[in-house]
Amino acid sequence: MNYVYILKSSVDQELYIGSTNNLKRRFKEHNTKKSFSTSWRGPFELVYYEAYKNLEDARDREWALKLRGNSRKHIINRIQRSLK
Repeated sequence: MNYVYILKSSVDQELYIGSTNNLKRRFKEHNTKKSFSTSWRGPFELVYYEAYKNLEDARDREWALKLRGNSRKHIINRIQRSLK
């Protein structure tokens, strides 16, 4: 399986959106500062994920959430209670 995930930083309360084929491994990498892009913002809480059978579908969804304002707004509204 391939995953798109949203993490919430405990340092700045900001969200990080990513994708991976191994969610447990990737989450651990973020929280042990092995990911360059998030090394200073951890620890993280996993607040949302979606599973995809196809890698390209997961990457397309990640891109949409990162770069399309409406997609990002919609998902944040959907998980609003999980972000508190």
